[in-house]
Amino acid sequence: MKRDDAAITWVRRPRLGPLGKSYLLLFMQGMTTTLRHWFGRKKTVQSPEQRHEIPDPHIYRGVHRLNRDEQGRVKCVACFLCATACPAHCIDIVAAESPWPDREKYPESFTIDELRCIFCGMCEEACPVDAIELTSLYDLSGKSREEMVFDKVKLLSVYDFMKGLEIRD
Repeated sequence: MKRDDAAITWVRRPRLGPLGKSYLLLFMQGMTTTLRHWFGRKKTVQSPEQRHEIPDPHIYRGVHRLNRDEQGRVKCVACFLCATACPAHCIDIVAAESPWPDREKYPESFTIDELRCIFCGMCEEACPVDAIELTSLYDLSGKSREEMVFDKVKLLSVYDFMKGLEIRD
């Protein structure tokens, strides 16, 4: 390219005045933000006595759960798409031949390492039968690493717990 090419538009650096050269304007903007937070409404939550309010629980990504079908069986068909899509590699599935005629496989073992999970939602998006879901439960804690590895029974119990909450509401 040549410097005098008509297709090139040269942009000049804007000239700063004395106020722009000093950091006074930026300092005042920062102080305004600080004072707004200082005198504004307090957002401190005394956890665990007081529960944090989730603005939109439908888009919140919390603890995983395995869903059940109409007959009460695990919905998962052991296609391994969730484990393949997981960037943290925290999902482990062992498939077995299904005893039911409506599917080929089912998960004999399904585990999620919640400490390794980054709660990105890729497993939920990849699942073709909506078997895995991220709930709005956020207060996840455990005393050991083994407690934070959720197996199929624990993931299905989260489903039962959430169904119990829906009935109460």
